[in-house]
This record gives sequence, structure tokens and C-alpha cells, in this order.
Amino acid sequence: MAEWLYDAGIGETRAALAEDGRIIEARIERASDGPRVGAVLAARLVEPGKVALDAPGEPIATLSGTRGLSLGSRLIVEITRMALRERGRAKPARARLAGEGAALTDGPDLRARIAATDAPVVELSPNGPDRLEAAGWSDLIERIREGHWPFAGGALWIDPTPAMLLIDIDGEGDPLDLAKAGAAAAIEVVRCCDVGGAIGIDFPSLAGRAERQAVDALVDALLPQPFERTATNGFGFMQIVRRRSRPSLIEQVRFDAVATDAAELLRHAGRAVGTGTLQLVARPAVADHIAARRDWVDALQARVGRRVEIVADAQVKGAGHAQ
Repeated sequence: MAEWLYDAGIGETRAALAEDGRIIEARIERASDGPRVGAVLAARLVEPGKVALDAPGEPIATLSGTRGLSLGSRLIVEITRMALRERGRAKPARARLAGEGAALTDGPDLRARIAATDAPVVELSPNGPDRLEAAGWSDLIERIREGHWPFAGGALWIDPTPAMLLIDIDGEGDPLDLAKAGAAAAIEVVRCCDVGGAIGIDFPSLAGRAERQAVDALVDALLPQPFERTATNGFGFMQIVRRRSRPSLIEQVRFDAVATDAAELLRHAGRAVGTGTLQLVARPAVADHIAARRDWVDALQARVGRRVEIVADAQVKGAGHAQ
């Protein structure tokens, strides 16, 4: 039976829906992601259609229905889509005017959202077995970084562009068999990483309409509703559109590499064994990111019962290491 593995990490909370020892869905949540979907916040109208939210950093959100309101008006708004990062740009959160008498709230966090599903939640202890790692967490993060997802008979190449997430199916052999295997792998990625918005899948060219319809039917069977899609065209391309209310795991990992590496380093450091000073060795950007957040360092010291020292090393690649 599938179950959520929940880890209240330092600097990042993470959850993985695991079934038969493998991850089928993965989610992370960071304070830097900004106000959550469902948050109800006070705000100030700073220009037509835009408000500054009463949240750390006073992030901007777009807001419809402000006609007739004067600049500087105080409002209560509800977040309907979180802020998003894309290659080369950032999109502000979207909000709507909250209902009369709405109470201020931060909105449901990751723990609350997974608890609302049908699967049970297992809260992991830093002193217990690393069930996330056993299910393939580090491998998943690495595949997202590389944009390369092997499957039997081929591989996916994944590129998050400003227009859409592009998934290219690469491999050898019978085109229909490859297209079906690639479709199944692509849908696994979409579900695992909670991908929303526009998704383009480039299948191997299929000669006949019946073959393309077979691929279309497979996508319909594997991808949970709601979504819209085009039929696979003669060039082997299908576009899917899903609701997009928060950043996908791919966007979080690929477009905030420093935060990703810092969270991974802290995750492994929290399970380090030994005595004496615990050194976190990382490239300068990651070391600075952790050092600037003293509460993270204090939490790690309390967790491991050791003094923590952060060492910047320009020769270190990736997340670094704890020793």
C-alpha cells in the first residue's frame, strides 16, 4: 500500500509517496517559495492590478477586480497561485479579493496537504532508518538536475522552458513500442514532480493514425484528470495542459540550485554520526546560504548534538558533504 514519507527537514520539508519501495510522488516546501495557495493575507494596492503582500519581503501579487480602488488601499486577499520561477524570469503570485470576514491564515502546509489524501502519513525521524533514501530520493533529485530519465528501452530528456515543460522521448526499436513506453515514463514524471501548466511531449514519429490514437488513449488512461490535451499530430507532438497552482519539483530543483544543494547537505548532515565538530563543506554559494541562516545551524547543532562548522571550498561540486 502506498504511504507518504514525511520529513520535517531543516530549511525544507519534503514528502514522498512511496509504493513497493519506490517514489511515485515527491513534494518539497521551502519558506523561500513564498505565500502558499490558500493563504489569506493583508495587502496594499501598489499599482492597478498589483498588491504588496504583508509577508516577509513584501512580495508582489497580481490581483484582478481592483478597478475603482485607490492606490494605497488596504485589502484582504487570498493566494490562488504561488509565485513561480522560470528560466530567466519570475512570475509573481496570483491573488483574489478574500470573502468578507475572511480570517488571516498561512494556508495549508505540505503536511496538511498530504494528510488530506487517502494515503497514510509516516513521519520520519532523523535518528531512524533513512526511508527516503531507500526509496530513491537522492537519485530522483539527481535525475531532475540532469533532466535525464532512463526507462526500459529509452530515456526522457526534460527541459523546463518559459513556454512549457518539454519532454523528448529518445530510444531505439519499434516506434510504437518506444512511444508507449515513453508515454508511461513521461506521465510518471508529470505525476511524481507535480507538473502543471503546459507540457509538450515529443514522441517518435508514428506512421499511422491508429498508432497515434493508441498513444493518446494510453495518456488518457495513465494521467489523472483534470487535464486537457491535443491529439498526437503527424510529427509526434502532443501538448497537455494541467492546472498550475504551485511550482513543480522540477522548477524548485532546477531554478534554485543553491537552496536545493543546501537542503540536501543539511539532510545528510542531520544523520551524520561521530563526535567532535561537524564540518559542512560546500561550494561558497551553498556555504554562504546556510551560514546566513543561523536558525538552521542552531537546529542542526541541536539535532546532532555537535558543534557545526561551515567550510566554503570552491573545488566542491554539488551539495557538498558533511564530515
